[in-house]
Amino acid sequence: MRLDKFLGDHNIGTRKQIKEYVKNGRCSVNGAPVLKSDVHINENTDEISFDGIVLTYSKNHYYMLNKPVGVVSATTDKKQETVIDLLKDENVKGLSPCGRLDIDTEGLLLLTDDGELIHRLLSPKKHVDKTYEVHIAHELSDNDVRRLEEGLDIGDRNDDGSKKLTLPAKVTYKEDMKTDDEGNPVILLSIHEGRFHQVKRMLEAVGNEVLFLKRLSMGALFLDPDLEPGEYRELTDDEKCSLDIK
Repeated sequence: MRLDKFLGDHNIGTRKQIKEYVKNGRCSVNGAPVLKSDVHINENTDEISFDGIVLTYSKNHYYMLNKPVGVVSATTDKKQETVIDLLKDENVKGLSPCGRLDIDTEGLLLLTDDGELIHRLLSPKKHVDKTYEVHIAHELSDNDVRRLEEGLDIGDRNDDGSKKLTLPAKVTYKEDMKTDDEGNPVILLSIHEGRFHQVKRMLEAVGNEVLFLKRLSMGALFLDPDLEPGEYRELTDDEKCSLDIK
């Protein structure tokens, strides 16, 4: 890889700026100053330093975002702020949201340029669990819970026209939050599909209404409770390992 591309991938600056930085002696390779930005390096074995800070190379990038309400899960949008816009201080080239959250839903969203991982997490065949904190209009009856957990009709149809029931889900309750500040019941709902407005439609199918929705986990990845809405961070090594990222 060329040195200027390596530095560009670390969001050091434009290629023109990087050329000037390197010319001024701000970069070294394996401890030796380098004055030309077009030299080739081995990004996997060479030690690259910029202003005395060692830069590590990663083929792919992984960010955990606590998506806020009012932001769309897209790479570009002409009218609304996107989740990519929230990472404007990072090198966002090639990043995509892994799945989507509705504009009025907040919570865990993985942003990455690892297409294989996105496919693996979103493939219907993988049945990756997603858990949501759901604030609802009124208490669920035992029958409501049974229907949600066994699978129910939310209006989708199979190719032959038959009803396409939701796959079995799981309803639990937060130990520290049975109701929210307004007194509305709070449940945890775990599903492993990704149909359009699925959680909202499931609660509507049992005569209820979703008042607030927040995704807490996706597979082995859990939302960092220290992240406020709109904040993000890179995944830790342990989190990457949990997702089987090599």
